[in-house]
Order: sequence, then C-alpha cells, then structure tokens
Amino acid sequence: MIPYGRQDITQDDLDAVRDVLTSDFLTQGPRVPEFEATVAKTTGAAHAVAANSATSALHIACMALGLGPDDWLWTVPNTFVASANVGIYCGARVDFVDIDPDSFNMCPDALAAKLERAEVAGTLPKVLIPVHMTGQSADMERIGALAKLYGVRVIEDASHAIGASFAGQPVGCCVHSDITVFSFHPVKIVTTAEGGVAVTQDEALAARMRRAASHGLTRDPALMTHDSHGPWYYQQIELGYNYRMTEMQAALGISQLGRLADYIARRTVHARAYDTALADLPLDLPRQDPRCASAWHLYVVRLRLDQIALSHREVFEALRAAGLGVNLHYIPVHTQPFWRGFGFKDGDFPNAESYYARSISIPLFATMTDAQREEVCAVLKATLT
Repeated sequence: MIPYGRQDITQDDLDAVRDVLTSDFLTQGPRVPEFEATVAKTTGAAHAVAANSATSALHIACMALGLGPDDWLWTVPNTFVASANVGIYCGARVDFVDIDPDSFNMCPDALAAKLERAEVAGTLPKVLIPVHMTGQSADMERIGALAKLYGVRVIEDASHAIGASFAGQPVGCCVHSDITVFSFHPVKIVTTAEGGVAVTQDEALAARMRRAASHGLTRDPALMTHDSHGPWYYQQIELGYNYRMTEMQAALGISQLGRLADYIARRTVHARAYDTALADLPLDLPRQDPRCASAWHLYVVRLRLDQIALSHREVFEALRAAGLGVNLHYIPVHTQPFWRGFGFKDGDFPNAESYYARSISIPLFATMTDAQREEVCAVLKATLT
C-alpha cells in the first residue's frame, strides 16, 4: 500500500529525542523554547507558542482574541472539524463561508457578500478562520482587507502550510492576520508526533496564549493581585488548560524543521510530475494561485464524473483495492450530525459540497519514490480509462 502521506524519521531525529530522554527535562525544559524560536524564525513571526496539538493552538488563539458567548466564529466547511469546534469550546456560535472552487480555500467574494449581510443583521463575526487547504495559502490580501474593514480578527489555520508563502512572504508572518496556527501531525510537512504552534507579531496575544496553554498561571509579579510569597509563587489569573508540548516533541520538531526546505522541494517535484502525467485523464487537477508557493501537503484530484463509468465511491474503492492509500479531505463540516443540530443542511455551501462529491487525495509525501509516483499514475490511468 502506498499511503497518501507519511512521516520521515531519520537517525538525527532519533538521536535528538534520545538526548532528551537522557537529560534532566522531559517537560518544561530548554527544547520547547528552542522549537518555538525555530518556528518563529522560519515564519517571520515575532512570537511562537507551542501546544500539544494544532487544535489546542487554535483554541488558545481564539481565547487570546477574546472569543466568547454570543460571539460568532466563521470558517470554511471543507476543513477538519477542529477549525469549527474551537468556536464551540469558547461558547461562541459558528458559521461557514463557502470555498472558491479552484483553490479550495475561503472565497473572498462569498466572504464579502456574507459580511455585508451580517453587518446589516448585526451578526458580524468576531473571529474569522481561513484554512490554507492542501498547503496553498488562501487569498489573505483580500481576506485581511475585508476583515480590517469590518473589524474582524483573523486566525490563519495553516495546519497544511508550514513553509508555504503568499506574495513572497512566508505563511505565518501574519501580515494579514492576528495569529497563524500550524500542525505537526505525522502526515503533515514536518512532525512532532502530535503538536501545534500558534505564531503572532503581537506580544500581548502571545502572552495570553502562553498562559491559556499552561493552566492560566503566571509568575509575573506585574500580573499578580498581591505581592509574591516567595520564589516558588505563582497565581492562576484566568482559566487555562494543560496544552503544553513535551521536550521530546520539541526536539523532534527542531530536527525535522532542519529538513523543511528539502521536504517541500521534493513534494513540489512530485506535484509537478503529477500535473504532467495526469493531464490527459478525466480529472480536474489542482490550480495554483501564481502569488502562492504551496507546501504541497496534499495533492487533490477531482473526478469528472460525467466522463467516467464509475461513481466517486467506486473509483475510491478501486484505488484502495489496487494498493493506493487514497483518502478524502474533507467531509464538509456542516453535514456532520453534530453540526446539523445547529440547523445546517445539504445545499448550504454548494461549492464545498461539490468538492466533496468528486475529490480524492492521492499519495504525496517527501520520501515517496519516483517509482511509487509512477505506480500511482498507472493505477489511476487503468481505473479511469
């Protein structure tokens, strides 16, 4: 089976983790701050806050922006459920903005129209979470300008996009947003096993996220309600969570980030080869915004169902049976049973639903060989023609 994605663990990674295991610190030692500094340097952000998952990082980002009851959070339907769930964690209400059918990202035109209606209705969102689907940045220039016009805070969900860029600037530099969140799950570009990071240019937001990820505690005398009792003293000044990253995860991440450019270069080679090899099949291939350099987390093909004899499911199952570990990213969030309970229904976001009805994520990972890629192409051709 050729998986759609997989991690690459080298001897350097093993040595980095082993060094931590034989050190004095397994948690709250020097590696996590080093990892945060490495991510900040990679993205051009002033501050980075590590967490035990990207979901946790999204949650503390929402908390730092003050999202709460009676507020609205908007995101896209074609994302992992965490992008929407974090709004519920904060007691907020959640809605969605349909996607652009070419980029699979939040559609700026749909966003503009929805914001205009929401302003009239008094339901403008407090937080907007565009998702950089497959590793390509959303149109952050237009999204950021609209958010600024309507007074909306922006969190970029860049779980797929570490190492990507938009308009010549790295995703995560937060030129058009308040906070950007990255994922380091094993199938992502680089991994810390589980793990996430929130980056920002705002020192106050970083401090709030750091407290939220560590029980709401502070040792800063300036934030305490009264004088310290001694060197051991801390205060809980707000509600927080135990979302901290371990030293082992951070050490793995530091080692992996040293290969980030090589990983993306190899993924790009495979993606370009797919563009050529699959061009004559009854597929719609990914379209790239010329302003973007994708991290190529995923390569998604869309079936031209009117040109093939098989259904979407039949093609998917045939590819699996032939040894390709294909997947589908993602089931539109608003169609999940939990979210239907909020009144969402089929037809609410037609572009996201059309995307789901004919998309398949085919294998793409940095250590995939040319022979494996050619096998993927051969199986696709045999299945579709």
